[in-house]
Amino acid sequence: MEFPKENFSEWYQEVLESAELVDNRYPVKGMLVWRPNGFKIRKYVTDLLRELLEETGHQEVLFPTLIPETALNKEGEHIRGFGSEVYWITHGGETPLDVKLALRPTSETAMYPMFALWIRSHADLPLRVFQIVSVFRYETKHTRPLIRVREVSTFKEAHCALKTEEEAEKEMRIIDGVYKAFWDELGIPFVRVQRPSWDKFAGADKTIAYDTIMPTGRTLQIATSHRLSQKFSEVFDVKYEDENGEQKLAYLTSHGISERAIAALVGIHGDNRGLVLPPRFAPVQVVIVPILYKGKENQVMEKAMEVYEKLKYNWRVELDDSDSNPGDKFYYWELRGVPIRIEIGPRDVENGVVTLARRDTKEKTQVKMEELEDKINRLAEEIHNNIAKRARDEFLSKVVTARSIDEIKDADNKPGIIKAPLCENWEECGKAVQDQINKEFRGIDLDDAPDGEKCVVCGKPAKYYGIWSNAY
Repeated sequence: MEFPKENFSEWYQEVLESAELVDNRYPVKGMLVWRPNGFKIRKYVTDLLRELLEETGHQEVLFPTLIPETALNKEGEHIRGFGSEVYWITHGGETPLDVKLALRPTSETAMYPMFALWIRSHADLPLRVFQIVSVFRYETKHTRPLIRVREVSTFKEAHCALKTEEEAEKEMRIIDGVYKAFWDELGIPFVRVQRPSWDKFAGADKTIAYDTIMPTGRTLQIATSHRLSQKFSEVFDVKYEDENGEQKLAYLTSHGISERAIAALVGIHGDNRGLVLPPRFAPVQVVIVPILYKGKENQVMEKAMEVYEKLKYNWRVELDDSDSNPGDKFYYWELRGVPIRIEIGPRDVENGVVTLARRDTKEKTQVKMEELEDKINRLAEEIHNNIAKRARDEFLSKVVTARSIDEIKDADNKPGIIKAPLCENWEECGKAVQDQINKEFRGIDLDDAPDGEKCVVCGKPAKYYGIWSNAY
C-alpha cells in the first residue's frame, strides 16, 4: 500500500483498486464496474439483507427501471425533491416519446400504482416487498466510489402497505430490528437519528437515518427508514376494503440501504495493509500458504492439500500454490482482507501442527492438526467480535457530548459528532445551533435521551440529544 490510512481519501481509492473491488475508470462519471472480488463481497452483504428481510415477511420483487413522467410527477413534494436529479429518456431511437421516461431515482412512484392493483381487501395487508436494483441520480456534487455515485448499483428498497398508522409505526420498528441485526453482522457502529423536517425523504412525514462515522470524522448515512403515511396512497389510490366494507387508504413505509454498506465495511475496518473483513463477508475466508524448502516440497504440499480438503466444505478456502515467494503471498492476501492465513512449512509437518495468522491482529499461533477445525471456528468468531469492538471504540472516541453553546463551539472543529441536549422544540433549537457552527444539524438521537438536563439553546427541560456533524 502506497498510502497510509491517515490519508483516507487516497488510501480508500487505493484499496478499492488494489484489492480489485471496483474500477472507477468507466467512461461515465459516477458509474463504476464491480470486479469479481468486490462483487463477491457485495453478494454476501446482499445475501444477509435478503435473509433478514425474508425472515420478517418481506418478499423479493423486481420492477422495471423506467418510470413514466406522469407517474413520477404525481406526488408534488416527491418530484420537487428528486426533479433535479432525474435522468430522462426522451427518444426511442430517433422517435420522440409521447411521455418521457425516467431512470428510477427510487421506486415509490413505480411500485404504488401496482399496489393499487394488487390490494383489494384488508386480507391483502400487510403487503411487504423489496428489491435490490440500480437507481440513477444525476449527482452534481463530487462523486466518490460507493459513497456518492450517479448509479447506485446496490439499492435495497423495501416497501410496505399497512392498514393503520399504528401498524406503520410497528413496521418501522420491524425494519429497525432488521437494520440493527444487519449492521451488527457487519460490525459497523451507528447512531439512529430522526431527521428534521427539511432533511426528510421527499414525500415522507418522518425519516429515520442510520449514520456511522468514517475515519475522516465525517458521518456517512448508511440506511434510511421512511414513514410515508397516506400521501402516496391518496395520489396512487392505494385503498383496501376494511372488515366493515368501508374503503380506506393504506399507510405506506419505505426503507433503503445501498452500497454505502460496503464503503463503510472497507473504510471503517481496513488498515494500512488493506482490507480487514469480518469472516462472513470475505470472498476467501481461509488461505493456505505452503512454505516450501528444496527437497521437502512434496511433503509440505501433501499436508497443505490435506488441510484444504479438510476445510473446503465449511469455509471458503484457497490454497496458494503459485510461484510467488511467501512474503508476496502474505501481502497479496492481507491486502484482500482474508481473515485467517494458514502457514505450513517442513517443521510444521514434522510436528503435526500448522501456524494460524489472524488478519485483524497479525497474531500467530500454532495448532495441532486434530484441533484445527475447532480452532478456526472459534477464531472466526473472535475476529468478528474484535473487529466490531475496535470499530465501536473508534466511533465512541469521535462523539463529543456538550452541555453548552460554548462547549459545542469548542468541539466544532474536531472530527466526528457533537451531541447536546435539546428541548421539545428540537428542530428550531437544533437549527439555531447549526447557524453558529460549521457542522450541520443531523437530527435527534433516538436511542439516548437526557435526564434532568437543559436545552443548550433556550434553557428549557431537555427531551432529546441533538446530533451535529459534517457529512458525506
